[in-house]
Amino acid sequence: MDRTAFQARFMARFADPRFDAERESIHRLAEIAWRNHEDSRKAPQTRPAGPGFADPGYELSVEWSETRARLQAAQAGWAQAPRSRVLLVSGSARNDQTCPGENAKTMRLAGMAQATLQEEGAEVDLLDLSVLTSDYDLHIHPCKGCVSTTMPLCHWPCSCYPNHSLGQVNDWMAEIYERWVAAHGVIVLTPTYWYQSPSPLKQMIDRLVCADGGNPDPTSTHGKKVEEAKALEKRGWDYPQHLAGRVFGLVVHGDVAGVEVQRRNLSDWLQWMGLLPAGFASQLDRYLGYYEPYGDSHAALDADQALHAEVRNVARAVARAADAARAGQLSRPDAGLVSPRRK
Repeated sequence: MDRTAFQARFMARFADPRFDAERESIHRLAEIAWRNHEDSRKAPQTRPAGPGFADPGYELSVEWSETRARLQAAQAGWAQAPRSRVLLVSGSARNDQTCPGENAKTMRLAGMAQATLQEEGAEVDLLDLSVLTSDYDLHIHPCKGCVSTTMPLCHWPCSCYPNHSLGQVNDWMAEIYERWVAAHGVIVLTPTYWYQSPSPLKQMIDRLVCADGGNPDPTSTHGKKVEEAKALEKRGWDYPQHLAGRVFGLVVHGDVAGVEVQRRNLSDWLQWMGLLPAGFASQLDRYLGYYEPYGDSHAALDADQALHAEVRNVARAVARAADAARAGQLSRPDAGLVSPRRK
């Protein structure tokens, strides 16, 4: 990107005439931002990694180190929690603060699941991904595909963000990783957009790639040193599953097509990461207002009492499976088997 294009993008944030009184200051900030861009100042604040890392003297991003510390604390809390904690993920991109100004059906279903989980004695954490479309400057930045170069280059948690030189900040995944780690069970509730997951949900899925085989020690690759990372993988990588042992359920809905496809995709993804299905009743795909006007869809949800009961059963199955897993009564029959095609 040349200086002119950079300036145009930087200034686009300040197009409102209310900023006019500060134009000189904004231009000075633009000059600093341009220098940082040219100098690739991805992580301007660093500190030595310290004990426990392959290279204790390597300078790690302070922000990455703080995220790692929160994940370690969440994992410790996961093991000692007095009751099961279930993460409800609402994958809709719509809420009452976005363009339509109407709450999503997915959030209504999440409310049913939340009430049932609480009746079962579980602690509930509701992650509403739709706030990406309504909150100021909040992002799940896209996965850069480091794992496709070599697995150890993909760090746990993700070290690609924040990237201050590119203005890629306010990345929500640092918090989302922590919430996944703290959960004993996960229920993903989502509508179907063109046979697929909505954009906010898919962005989160892609950024969770580091939970399945990600490298917890960026100093072992000295950041993003490709050849060092490839050498590590060729010596034999163990593909650590950082979220394994948690249980999951699914509620996938749509209006005309694709719910079965998305439900299978989500189920395969979660099991690939080492999560355990909470039984047949825990995975649901249903149509709401099948080939009926969109404007009647909330009425269709009101009328479908069977769907309400099925969603509550998903919640019950996950709550009970989480308790069973924590008590050592739920395990994978294939535990301990080594795949000849690990990746």
